[in-house]
Amino acid sequence: MKMKAAVLNEPQTQLIVEDVEIDAPMDNEVLVKTAYCGVCHSDVSRVDTPKDDYAGPPMHGPTVLGHEAAGVVIEVGAKVTDVKVGDHVVACNSSFCGKCEFCLTGRTNLCINKPNRTLEQPPRIRRGDQRLYQQAGIGGYAEFMLMHENSVTTIRDDMPLDRASLIGCGVITGMGAVFNRAKVFPGAKVAVFGLGGIGMSALQGSFIAGALQIIAVDINSARLQQATAFGATDVVNAKEVNSVDSVKQLSGGGVDFAFEATGSEFVAADAFHCLKDGGTAIMLGVAKKGAKVAVDAAQLRREKVLTGSSMGSNHFKLDIPQYIEFYRQGRLKLDEMVTREFALVDINEAFDLLRNGDGMRSVIKM
Repeated sequence: MKMKAAVLNEPQTQLIVEDVEIDAPMDNEVLVKTAYCGVCHSDVSRVDTPKDDYAGPPMHGPTVLGHEAAGVVIEVGAKVTDVKVGDHVVACNSSFCGKCEFCLTGRTNLCINKPNRTLEQPPRIRRGDQRLYQQAGIGGYAEFMLMHENSVTTIRDDMPLDRASLIGCGVITGMGAVFNRAKVFPGAKVAVFGLGGIGMSALQGSFIAGALQIIAVDINSARLQQATAFGATDVVNAKEVNSVDSVKQLSGGGVDFAFEATGSEFVAADAFHCLKDGGTAIMLGVAKKGAKVAVDAAQLRREKVLTGSSMGSNHFKLDIPQYIEFYRQGRLKLDEMVTREFALVDINEAFDLLRNGDGMRSVIKM
């Protein structure tokens, strides 16, 4: 079947919207008509970073980017059991095989055998005789997505799909880190470094979890102003003051949890150094390949922890429907996160907007 898709042919070039072919579903695959796909920093990093310097999965060839997507199922393979034609779904790049050691111990987000087609099988997407790859096995910057059923979860039909799309990456990464990895408790003191989609989601998750104090840290004054509407009790402009000193002063000595959502090893070190004894700092952003985080080793003896979280340590087939209920109850703010909407042909403009730090989250409408 023919469709329009935004293809990245080589890193550090613009995406090209062109006609490609998408295959029919095999046994455990589903074909989804894409409604919306969010513009995420991982997409921009994939474009902007030289091939050998990218810290994520390697780029094997021309790729359809996009992974923060939602749509409607239009066809399913013969062995699909989780979804049916007509279901509204959200994609998540924490696809899982269900059989590896991580899946069998309940850590599906760390699956080491993600269910993609092999090179011996027909390509899911092709351009003439050339195989095209899908970022995260999704390829959401396209009119249709062909994925394994363990890459999607069904959602209620009355959930707006532009809002739902955000949950599959940015929201689940931030909120999941709060609930699944940190396990923020009522009355905790929290600092969030970086107020993009992931940081604002970690901030909101901390608020929903009952944190007593939530300190938002950024260098963007507009985002700091927005942070209070998302649950921040205090804000720190790291462009004007020392963020570690300010967080420790505001919290009375340090926070229980600090979330880094920038991908900077230096910000991750700041997050660690603003902890109280026994506190935990969690790195959510994707750092540059080979980056090292330098911390005061003596602080480790005070049982302070620096760790990471992959996609919010999620169980997305359970987490995403739960977060949708938070949204419906008015506890999770998604309307305020969608600041711009673009057509697929304008995707490079949407990328430029994100590079400039304008707005919080843009979505591509198919």
